[in-house]
Amino acid sequence: MDTPLQTPALTDAEEIVCDVLVIGGGTAGTMAALTAAEHGADVLLLEKAHVRHSGALAMGMDGVNNAVIPGRAEPDDYVAEITRANDGIVDQSTVRQTATRGFAMVQRLESYGVKFEKDEHGEYAVRQVHRSGSYVLPMPEGKDVKKVLYRQLRRREMRERIRIENRVMPVRVLTAGGRAVGAVGFNTRTGAFVTVRAGAVILATGACGRLGLPASGYLYGTYENPTNAGDGYAMAYHAGAELTGIECFQINPLIKDYNGPACAYVANPFGGYQVNRHGERFVDSDYWSGQMMAEFAEEVASDRGPVYLKLSHLPEESISALESILHSTERPTRGTFHSGRGHDYRTHDVEMHISEIGLCGGHSASGVRVDDHARTTVPRLYAAGDLACVPHNYMIGAFVFGDLAGADAAQYRPYDGELPLDQLQEAHELIYRPLRNPDGPPQPQVEYKLRRFVNDYVAPPKSGARLSLALEAFERMHDDIAAMGARTPHELMRCAEVSFIRDCAEMAARASLARTESRWGLYHDRLDHPQRDDASWFHHLDLYKSPTGTMEFTARPVAPYVVPVEGLAAVGGPSRPLGEVHPEQVATAGAREAAPVATRQEPAPADTTARPGSGTDTPATPRLLELLSLAEDEPRLSTLAPYLADSDPTVRRTAVTVLTETVPPGTGPALAAALADPDAGVRAAAAASLRELVETLEPEPALRDGLVAALPQADPVARAAALDVLRALRLGDAALFASSLSDADISVRIEAVRALVSVDAAGELARAATADPSREVRVTIAKALATVSAGQLDEATPTGPEVVLSALAELIDDPDALVRAAAYEALGTTGCPAPLAARAEAALSDPAWQVRAGAATALSLAAPGRAVPALAKALADPNADVRKAAVAALTRHRAIEDARAALATATTDPDADVRAYAARAL
Repeated sequence: MDTPLQTPALTDAEEIVCDVLVIGGGTAGTMAALTAAEHGADVLLLEKAHVRHSGALAMGMDGVNNAVIPGRAEPDDYVAEITRANDGIVDQSTVRQTATRGFAMVQRLESYGVKFEKDEHGEYAVRQVHRSGSYVLPMPEGKDVKKVLYRQLRRREMRERIRIENRVMPVRVLTAGGRAVGAVGFNTRTGAFVTVRAGAVILATGACGRLGLPASGYLYGTYENPTNAGDGYAMAYHAGAELTGIECFQINPLIKDYNGPACAYVANPFGGYQVNRHGERFVDSDYWSGQMMAEFAEEVASDRGPVYLKLSHLPEESISALESILHSTERPTRGTFHSGRGHDYRTHDVEMHISEIGLCGGHSASGVRVDDHARTTVPRLYAAGDLACVPHNYMIGAFVFGDLAGADAAQYRPYDGELPLDQLQEAHELIYRPLRNPDGPPQPQVEYKLRRFVNDYVAPPKSGARLSLALEAFERMHDDIAAMGARTPHELMRCAEVSFIRDCAEMAARASLARTESRWGLYHDRLDHPQRDDASWFHHLDLYKSPTGTMEFTARPVAPYVVPVEGLAAVGGPSRPLGEVHPEQVATAGAREAAPVATRQEPAPADTTARPGSGTDTPATPRLLELLSLAEDEPRLSTLAPYLADSDPTVRRTAVTVLTETVPPGTGPALAAALADPDAGVRAAAAASLRELVETLEPEPALRDGLVAALPQADPVARAAALDVLRALRLGDAALFASSLSDADISVRIEAVRALVSVDAAGELARAATADPSREVRVTIAKALATVSAGQLDEATPTGPEVVLSALAELIDDPDALVRAAAYEALGTTGCPAPLAARAEAALSDPAWQVRAGAATALSLAAPGRAVPALAKALADPNADVRKAAVAALTRHRAIEDARAALATATTDPDADVRAYAARAL
């Protein structure tokens, strides 16, 4: 029988001293630690799990929502977009930090080895997914982001400055003299009491993802990372910091019965979109707002529901590409989920629904109030990432504010006074109280009950009566939480998380009760105050813990904008103290002497979904254990060489993994050599590693030689990877790449096309345009010809743009509709001279809608006299995507009166996208 866990004495605390304490090892926390260390601070990074695989980035990221790339977007446009999306309640100075610093952060991450999608010329492949602005930067190989960051933390120079303590969970920030001086928590494996004395504290604990209860009933089946239980929200509140926007909930569209995003922003560039059961696009608002969620919820609840992410109309090439991204990154169980239902993107569109509510700055606007250096209202206390209120900050914003926090906090040295005894005692009681009640109600039951109250009384649409009942319920939950039982350190962690969730639930209810208007669409929809009231409520709503322990509120006017936004005006001014917000009197059936007893809820069943690779782990051998232990010691290549040449392919494959994690000098040539390994698994691992590390590899002759040697290999995976890396590192030429156009494998030929684009080999591409037997390759060549034309070709070039147009002229006669469509679409970039414009006009009657849409795009660069009348007729096309393409093409001709008249008729189109783009054009 296990020995019961004993409560450690208050005086037995392990004390750690540091300059900068970072709480949370996810996106923002990792960057904060790296930057603080680079500025010379001694850093302590505390993580209640393990930094290697913690936080929202644990399974990678499939794209960036807010990449402001020079030449593709302007910082001020992004700031204005976020301001409109948040109904004007924005501190623009913070949003502008993300807008202006985001590009440098993308480049910094790239130098670490994080992969962002680029075109063949090495330019960032930013997409326009929202109706205004091109800010979405895909990360099709983004599954390894966290691994790359951990590799940076383990660099020798960082290890000298950053101490990582995994499995340590802080529960309170310590304050003295009005400033943050450290934290107190416990070890989630041993139960040991831990105190930290610091010069500054950075909170980076993520969103409060476990607030509402998912429709599935699973406690941990949340849209957000379920380990993020509002720890930082509660710690900031109890430390005296102001929180803001807590009434502005996070609510997202998700896959029905699977609490993960449907990832429309990944699917949309491939041609996916959201429809109701009649196949109609219905969202009139932009995708960055709560108004979109209100329209989404209305459609789901109407007789036009359910709602779907439409993918089944896409060609095989697009669906395969989507599967490779969506089934391997961020939510890798997505493919298993669909497979278990017998669903396939080729035959089934993805039913969508609405997530539970949560608190999140990164995807909404609810968090700890920070300035443009991530400083909270408590001196020397910082907040970054989803915890901080920087609306719609997403991943890049989390990195930016982690960087800002780390740089500013690095100036401070450890607090040298006595740590506050009363705060230590309070934290000790919070942590270890459940050990006194080992047979008390278990944490899953108490948490289920608490979060069911959140769903019943706090989730939108809101009302004063329901919010008041919520406060009554949350007050009762104090007793339930105090009675919870635990026997192990892990159970203590879960019990502490329930106390954080309760704090966040009360904040959400009181803030929602305080703001007596409706704003942000579904995020704050008050049935009893249905109108937006800018006269009274064009304010931030801040909350804080008063000296007496009550929750008090202040209405703070929005600071004057640094970027003007039409239709919105922020004038600043004095704040309006609101004090404590009291619940309304709610009528009952009669006198009530005691609170009603809630029905006992059974714990939700455990999620038994198999994880990819479960049950297939290779048995550990002494040789493997030796190798894995080397990863912690930053081995040289010479140390790993014997393992790379081991007779056991499992050892060689693991050696490639360790090499990729540690990246000693010579890694590139060693991985290139592994492309010739006799084992397919080793070759695949080497190919994946080369692609993962390509941004960090030195383009040295030895690497080029190894990659060129891989081109004749029998394995197409090795050949394709070699071409990809040769292209990305500018180590090849047209002759080398063209030799692979005759490769037997389609994926290799596609890599050859991309490589030829990178050196603007228009002649080679034109010669291959109609010769390749694969539709997929011919589509790729059609798109590539447009890219080459937009690159270095001009009239003085020997091949000339006429070569490109001649090749496209042949491709628009291709027997395959998708090839013809791609060729016409390319003419919308290269230019569409009169003979080709006549053919595009005729193609507006093609039986395939994809061809008609491509032809409309081609006419965007044709002479207006021919293009405008033809496009005006195309606005009556039965396919909404064709009409959308016609609107986009007419937008380029909007200087012509007839074009504007045609666009005006499109503003009443039944398709939401067509209406929106026409209205924007006018």
